[in-house]
Amino acid sequence: MLTLRSAVRAFVCLVVMSVGLSAFAADATGTWKWTMQGRQGGQGREVSLTLKQDGEKLTGKLGGGQNETEIKDGKIDKDGNLSFAVTRKRGDQEFTTKYSGKLDGDTIKGKQENERNGQAQSRDWEAKRAKE
Repeated sequence: MLTLRSAVRAFVCLVVMSVGLSAFAADATGTWKWTMQGRQGGQGREVSLTLKQDGEKLTGKLGGGQNETEIKDGKIDKDGNLSFAVTRKRGDQEFTTKYSGKLDGDTIKGKQENERNGQAQSRDWEAKRAKE
């Protein structure tokens, strides 16, 4: 027989569990794709980003095939604000691009920032979740 005390405990447990689950309603796990425009308006190329979310931590890879690069410092907050960095090598030089954005359902909109020849550069990016 269910007592009032055990009914209250069960209710409190359900509330705590649902609050914990809703704290991360945003789920960035999946494959994201967008087209990045070439320099000086040249032909664009498709970009693929694979993300795995574990709480506030994001891991994954940007690119595809031979050009996949691990993301670093990936994180997401409960409101869907995310950020990560990608470092690539060309010869003896390393280039880091920082991405930030906002997850909204099956879309991420944000900015990517890097430095080229001592100049800070920024561009918008908008990725759509690929259908599995």
